[in-house]
Amino acid sequence: MAGAGAEQIQSILGAVRRYLAMDVGFISEFTRGNRVFRFTDSAVGQSGIVVGNSDPLETTFCHHVAEGTLPGLLSNAQTNRTAAALSATKAFPVGAHLSVPLRHPDGTPYGTICCFSAAPNRRLGARDLNVLKMCAEVVEAVLEKERSAAHAVASRRIEIARIIEDEAIEMVFQPLYRVADGHLTGFESLSRFPKNPQRQVDAWFVEAAEVGLGLELEFLAARKALSALCQLDEALKLTINLSYEAILSEHFARTLEGVPVHRVVVELTEHAVVDHYETLRQALAPLRARGLRLAIDDVGAGHSTFRHILDLNPEFIKLDRSLIRGLNEDTARRALAEALTLYGRRIGCEVVAEGVETEEELAVIGAIGITRVQGYLLGRPMPIERAVALPPVRTSP
Repeated sequence: MAGAGAEQIQSILGAVRRYLAMDVGFISEFTRGNRVFRFTDSAVGQSGIVVGNSDPLETTFCHHVAEGTLPGLLSNAQTNRTAAALSATKAFPVGAHLSVPLRHPDGTPYGTICCFSAAPNRRLGARDLNVLKMCAEVVEAVLEKERSAAHAVASRRIEIARIIEDEAIEMVFQPLYRVADGHLTGFESLSRFPKNPQRQVDAWFVEAAEVGLGLELEFLAARKALSALCQLDEALKLTINLSYEAILSEHFARTLEGVPVHRVVVELTEHAVVDHYETLRQALAPLRARGLRLAIDDVGAGHSTFRHILDLNPEFIKLDRSLIRGLNEDTARRALAEALTLYGRRIGCEVVAEGVETEEELAVIGAIGITRVQGYLLGRPMPIERAVALPPVRTSP
């Protein structure tokens, strides 16, 4: 176990050991006939217990307490015949001992929470055992929460792995137009998940990354998108979305093998955290030398995209829809869009406005010099059959 749950349990164990003035505290798990140490806390130089070590279950105090053949409180283990016969009593040694079983909600055993000291302690009483029992209840709650979370992660991984195996992902294509003359210039490929269409697409990719299948899902989408490239007019470009990690992986170049990369634009999003720009530049360089183009998405929605622009020298800057929405009525949005457009022009970038939904927005976009547009006004994401049938020039309504 790792993360907040583990920290919480470790904190509980340390606090109760110190409260009870015991030398060692630990939490064990019963698994495959063994007692395995999962957490431990001790006074300086008093442990001798290592997380991950195990012993045959029947040879331990934990087993006997859980079975009821030893009491949960022993002020002097040496005076109890069963305890005195256990090798641990002399090996550690164990003088005073407190132990409470830990159970799953269905009553099956998980293990125990224990505290012991080398010296006997006749001052220990029922109140001390009750304190340990209260701590055990909290630990059980945390363990169950973590177990449920782990089960949910495993279930999500299975679901996503099945999607990848079955290639149960569909690609749709949203058109991009040149502002100056309304010519169709290309499409952005977007993923759809027909088995659960109500769920946000981004959530699938975030979840896939969380369960260790992010790259597999990204490259499945990229391969399916690129397979449609041959159906599009050779003058049109296709944009695929990839993360920083995907571009750095060995699958990146492999996925683009045999593809006319001069017709491909790789889009890096605002949410892509870039740790090493030089490494990313090196990964992109061979393919960019062959004509691959780079777009930075969501510009204007956060500060990190500006670093992407400065350090990666993209061919396209895509202004976020939150900046475009209503810019015909919002002077602040218009001013920022104008500034970004001027900057893009000066560094030789095409500037794309995303999320254009009204003719009024489109009119302002043209006035401030944005060069390309996409959005529901111009065309919703569509199957490849409809995409290839679009006329080469947009007809105004």
